[in-house]
Amino acid sequence: MFKTSGPRLLAAVVLAIALSACSARYQTPTAMGNDDDDAVCQSRGYAQGSPEYVACRKDRDVQRSAAISRADRRQRDLGEYMLNHP
Repeated sequence: MFKTSGPRLLAAVVLAIALSACSARYQTPTAMGNDDDDAVCQSRGYAQGSPEYVACRKDRDVQRSAAISRADRRQRDLGEYMLNHP
């Protein structure tokens, strides 16, 4: 009775670990490390609402978008490579 539950439990644990690694894939990366955009732009001396502050926030958004695009492209390229080189 307990002999078959051991391998099933092990398989369930391994599957849970593998699926938990996939969930982190779709978290949005920050532009530069783990910095808060507001804190970074204010630390550069830009007053909240000023044109320089708005430009700083926009630049960080552009950097974040580019990082997401690069990561997606790398993932797609890796998948294509793995399909073409078995």
